[in-house]
Amino acid sequence: MDAQNPPVRDMTLFGRLSPVLGCLLALTAGGLTTLSAAPFTLWWLGPVAVALVYVGIHALTPAQAALRGWCYGVGLFGSGTSWVFVAIHDYGDTGALLALFLTGVFVASLALFYAVPFWLYRRVTGPRLAFLSFAGAWVLSEWLRTWLFTGFPWLLLGTSQVDSPLAAWAPVGGVYLLSLITALTGTLGVELLRRRWWAAAPIAALWLTPLALPAQWTFPAGEPLGVALLQGNLDQSIKWTPEGQREAASIYTVLTLAQSNDLDLIVWPEAALPMFEENARPILERVQSKLSPDTALLTGILQRDGGNNYNGVIGLGNAEGHYRKVRLVPFGEYLPLKRLLAGTIAFFDLPMPTMTPGAAAQGPIHAAGTTIGNAICYEIIYADRVAEQARDAELLLTVSNDTWFGRSIGPLQHLQMARLRALENGRYLIRATSNGVTAIVDPQGRVTARAPQFQATSLRGEVLPMQGLTPFTRTGSWPAWLLAALLTLLGWKRNLHRSIDNTPGEKGRA
Repeated sequence: MDAQNPPVRDMTLFGRLSPVLGCLLALTAGGLTTLSAAPFTLWWLGPVAVALVYVGIHALTPAQAALRGWCYGVGLFGSGTSWVFVAIHDYGDTGALLALFLTGVFVASLALFYAVPFWLYRRVTGPRLAFLSFAGAWVLSEWLRTWLFTGFPWLLLGTSQVDSPLAAWAPVGGVYLLSLITALTGTLGVELLRRRWWAAAPIAALWLTPLALPAQWTFPAGEPLGVALLQGNLDQSIKWTPEGQREAASIYTVLTLAQSNDLDLIVWPEAALPMFEENARPILERVQSKLSPDTALLTGILQRDGGNNYNGVIGLGNAEGHYRKVRLVPFGEYLPLKRLLAGTIAFFDLPMPTMTPGAAAQGPIHAAGTTIGNAICYEIIYADRVAEQARDAELLLTVSNDTWFGRSIGPLQHLQMARLRALENGRYLIRATSNGVTAIVDPQGRVTARAPQFQATSLRGEVLPMQGLTPFTRTGSWPAWLLAALLTLLGWKRNLHRSIDNTPGEKGRA
């Protein structure tokens, strides 16, 4: 028992939850959060999940609150990142039992990002204004997960709201503001069920205000561009072999030359040719020479420079500039603790060269008369990284190799996050992937064209370069993080006063 912060007796229905039942509800809530996101898109389950974790939390000790948070994380990541098993087992040449163990370690570790903040929350806050402080603490836990240990902002609560009435908040404050509003809806909903009828007013304000927000914060900057996004569907198991290199060159050459000459932009996905740029250049230039001089060809490519390897995007033809990936994938593009882990199991032996991060500040690529902000694969899940690119760009591009996900829900989750980046920044986004989901997304986050998964194909469509900046593009996420911190502190300050009031001297004067 924590003498400084004992459980608060709550005689409501929610306060009588046993710790065991609370943990079961938290596990369920984690699964419901997965169902709120793609491909299930039951967005209304987001607030429900928060409510299930919130109920009765002030009747718990800090340790019990931490356990509840951890159970929520296990439910969330156990259901929502099940594709990790596919990557380790199917493509990492790892046995099923070991892959299951490693996936379990991954899930249990990520769940700590909810356990630790919930423990701290219960230590320093009380039940007064808890509906505010709990929602703030939730978003601060997402902030922590975004940056600590390279970060993993996958399945943020706000991502699921890209199709909900709350979506109009995204250009204002981004995914973390959506998370905060969703969490507040959950905590206020619990207050409403406790017959605290005042809670209906802020819920209505949060959900009705989007009706008064601008439908579009940005505006067209020129004529539509005709684009073709190529999807080679190369087998990952042979991609980095000589056979895979020959097949990739053949597939992308054939797909490119099948396009008409009236296109402005053709895009190949991440590392479309599984070789370094110096080896791929003859192939790329031969293909580009058969295109119209006005057509730009962009491709993901591996580069070598000064002894370092980079995952990049380069342009040929009517294109200038290049981009190098900044946010790398642990265990995919580099191996943490390499001296300890290398050679221990097959999964830790990377099938591609170890990458080096690109410079933090990189300008856009100029292609087909427009400026293009870039995000390679995993980078698209970092809202602030994409906003930095969008400030100087009229169009957003993400290239990816989602083959590692197999036929799991991973690629559809990845697409949903890309859609939210388009909505946050009021830009068209084009997404070229190795085997899906290749898509074109408009500035409202709607998919206007999409290629079928697991096929070698091309996707043609039109996009508009866009000018103007959304509030989120200008500021990034820090206003939402600051608001979350302030809401958390409201509960903390009240708890300090309560603690002072409960000192022996104060009790005598009460």
